[in-house]
Amino acid sequence: MGEKSAEKAPKKSFFKGMKAEFGKIIWPDKKTLARQSVAVVAVTVVLGLIIALLDMIIQTGINFLITL
Repeated sequence: MGEKSAEKAPKKSFFKGMKAEFGKIIWPDKKTLARQSVAVVAVTVVLGLIIALLDMIIQTGINFLITL
């Protein structure tokens, strides 16, 4: 039960393994990369505006409660 074989797989060097893994990556083309970059920037700006708006509303509410 749970016996391990005495044979081990031969270890590749770190850099050879890394090079093999980089070969498996499917890099996006320029058009896809540009579209995804624009989407990331747009979502970041929209979320930043939403957070800023919520911050202003909460700050106004807190200031209102403090001045009562």
